[in-house]
Amino acid sequence: MPPALTSKTALKYLSFVLVFSLWEFAARIPISPAFPGFLETMAGLWAMILDGSMARAYPETLKPLVLGIVISGVLGVAAGIWMGLSRRAEWFGSPVFIVAQAAPLAALIPLLVLAYGIGLTSKVLVVAIMAMPVIVLNTMNGVRSTQTSLIEMGTAFLGTRRDIILKIILPSASPIIFAGLRLGISAGFIGAILAELLITPTGVGDLITYAQSRADYARMYAAIFSIIAVAVISLDLLEKVEHNWLRPDRKGAR
Repeated sequence: MPPALTSKTALKYLSFVLVFSLWEFAARIPISPAFPGFLETMAGLWAMILDGSMARAYPETLKPLVLGIVISGVLGVAAGIWMGLSRRAEWFGSPVFIVAQAAPLAALIPLLVLAYGIGLTSKVLVVAIMAMPVIVLNTMNGVRSTQTSLIEMGTAFLGTRRDIILKIILPSASPIIFAGLRLGISAGFIGAILAELLITPTGVGDLITYAQSRADYARMYAAIFSIIAVAVISLDLLEKVEHNWLRPDRKGAR
């Protein structure tokens, strides 16, 4: 392993150690009786793993999360490409997604419940609505940022429009598209937990609300910590896919 990469990895782990140490220190002051330390939280997390709470909760959380992210990813990238290639499509669609990105979408959850009930459909829609705007807008901007000289070169070599899109525009836009996907997945995790807290208490959201009702703050923080950890791991895996498979020129540059 290159020394520079080893140094980056060491700094990442050092940042985690620093944050967790500050967390433990703040709890021992204490800043609040409802603020457990890192060690106490990890003990609560381990207890939830042993009693099966985590194993029962995560399938309920991941079902709407995965469905919502897949739907928003496929439709969002497709819509972003279309809007990036067509000015009329941009004029028609971009105001909607700009407003959706800026609006407090959590306020729409009661409307979704009224329209679709408290089942899986509402939760999937919450995830998709939270994730899609940033995916669409990033994809559109990525397509638009393709250098004109590359497109002109492809045209000069008699490339068809399909060749130019598949072999020039999309590879050039892929870094920004993947940045949008990472941001979309982050928003999707927020949407999934919001749905479980505001629609029906299931999955990790149920663990959080139940622990809060019992003033078991170690377990409450453990549930929150677990979903943050899953989100971070998911984003890291997506970044590795981008760097190792789709951008081999940057392999090992993290």
